[in-house]
Amino acid sequence: RRNLADVRAGEYEGLAERLRRPEHRPDYGPAEFNARSGATAVGARDFLVAYNVNLNTTSTRRANAIAFDIREKGREKRDPVTDAVVRNAQGEPVWVPGTLKCVKAIGWYIEEYGIAQVSINLTDLSVTPLHVAFDECCRAAAARGVRVTGSELVGLLPLRALLDAGRYFLRKQQRSVGVADAELIKIAVKSLGLNDLYPFKPEEKVIEYAIAARRKGTTKKRLVDRAVVEFVEETASESPAPGGGSVAATLGALGAALATMVANLSAHKRGWDARWEEFSDWAERGKAHYVELLRLVDEDTAAFNRLMDALGLPKGTPAEKTARQAAMQAATRAASEVPLRVMETALASMDVIAAMAEIGNPNSVSDAGVGALCARAAVRGAYLNVRINCGGLEDKALAAELLRRGAELERQAEERERAILAVVAGKMK
Repeated sequence: RRNLADVRAGEYEGLAERLRRPEHRPDYGPAEFNARSGATAVGARDFLVAYNVNLNTTSTRRANAIAFDIREKGREKRDPVTDAVVRNAQGEPVWVPGTLKCVKAIGWYIEEYGIAQVSINLTDLSVTPLHVAFDECCRAAAARGVRVTGSELVGLLPLRALLDAGRYFLRKQQRSVGVADAELIKIAVKSLGLNDLYPFKPEEKVIEYAIAARRKGTTKKRLVDRAVVEFVEETASESPAPGGGSVAATLGALGAALATMVANLSAHKRGWDARWEEFSDWAERGKAHYVELLRLVDEDTAAFNRLMDALGLPKGTPAEKTARQAAMQAATRAASEVPLRVMETALASMDVIAAMAEIGNPNSVSDAGVGALCARAAVRGAYLNVRINCGGLEDKALAAELLRRGAELERQAEERERAILAVVAGKMK
C-alpha cells in the first residue's frame, strides 16, 4: 500500500473484486463495495513533483523510449530475434527496470508547444532529485540522437529542490556553492532550462515563496527584508525596537557575509582552480552563519516585543498579577537568551573570518579584517543586551549562568579579533 498506483490498480470497475481479497481490505471500515461512491484513498507522502523534460523532436515513440529508459518500472523485456514480450513461468511479462528509483515517466506530444516531452513524476526527491532526473534524461536522449532543450515544472516544488540543483550545477563547474539562495535558484533555472517554454517565476512555483506571497500584507514586514535606508530609519525612530540586539545581529551577519565573500572570491581566483572546493566549503560555512544571524535580527526584536506585551497584561486581580509576572519572566528569559545565541553565532563565524585572513585571496584581506571587527562588535553588543535583560530575571542562578557564558564568549571574541587583525596587519605591510 505504499504505491498509490498499486492501490488504484483495476480502478472503479475492479474495486468490488479487489475488496473480496484479504490483502485489499480497507484499513478502516467494512470491506463492502459502494457502487455509488466507490472508494477514497487517504495517505501521506513527501512532495510529488510533476516535471516535464522538453525534447527537440515531435516523436512520441522516442519520448516514450527515453521515459522507459529512466523510469523505475522500466520496460517489458523483448526477445531480440522475434521482438515478442518475454514472459515468466506464470505467463506475466518480464520487466527490465529503468535507471532511476522513485520515478514514473511516459512520453507524449504536446500540440500547444509542438514538441514531445518526457512527463515525469518524482515521488521522492531524497532518492531522485530534480537535477538527477534532468541529467539522466539528457543522457538517455543523447543515446537516442535526441536533445533535451529544457524542462517544465507542473505545479509547485519545495525550495530545497532548486537549491540542491543550483549547488549540483555549480559543483559541476567547479565553482563555490556558498552563494545566496537567489543565485542558486538562478543557476538551477538556467541549467534545467525552466524558461524554455515560458518564464519561470520562483515566487509562484516555489512552495515556500508562494506561501510567503499569500501572507504578504497580512503580516508585518521582516526587518531583514527592508532596504538599508528603511532599516536605519526604523532604528532611528522613537520606537524602541529594533534596538541594540537587532543591530548587533546585523553587524554579525555583515561580518560573516564579508568572510563568505572572501571565500567565494578565493574559489574563483585565477591560478587557484585546484582549491575551489576548499573555499566553497568555507563559503558554505560562512553563509550558514550569516543566514542564522539574519534570522536572529528579527528574533531579537520579537523577543523584545513579547516582553512589552507581557508588561501590558492586566494586573487587577491576584490571578492576573500571577499570570502577568509569569509571562514577564518567560519573555525576559527569551530576551536574554536570544542575544546569547547572537554571541555564539558571531563568535563561530570568526573561524571562517580567521581562515580567510590566513589563506584567502590576499587582495581581500582587509575585508576579512572588517569582518572581524563586525563579529567582535556583534558579540560585545549582544552581551550588553544579555546583561541588561538578565537584571530582570528572578531566577538568579539562571541569570548568573547566562552572564558567565556571555563573559566567556566576549573574552574569546576579543582574543580572536586580536589574532585576526594581527594577521591582516602582517599581510598589508
